Amino acid sequence: MKRYQLAQMDEIAAVACPCGQSRRAFVAKDNAVATMHMVDIAADSRVHFHKKITELYLILEGVGHMELDGEKIPVKPLSAVLIKPLCRHRAVGRLRVVNVPIPAFDPANPDEWFDE
Repeated sequence: MKRYQLAQMDEIAAVACPCGQSRRAFVAKDNAVATMHMVDIAADSRVHFHKKITELYLILEGVGHMELDGEKIPVKPLSAVLIKPLCRHRAVGRLRVVNVPIPAFDPANPDEWFDE
């Protein structure tokens, strides 16, 4: 068995998420460590939080801001953000980001929560 996996992010089908459209790599029952998502942020991204997941965001393209517990933080390409559990957050602007959820994102139990 190989001790690595390769994902071609532009060949993964996009799915709707609270932030826009996400291409999710390494989502598998035998991987509980982390997944990697390439997300195209939508204008109507929703504020949400996670009870267990920590997220790492890396801004690839665009200029905008992150809303983090009500604070607006400007972001641009190569800005990186660490989002801890329970932090209410969303990305705002025409952005493409890499998002790494830790532990791995599980589509059957997405750990995505909303106040409204």
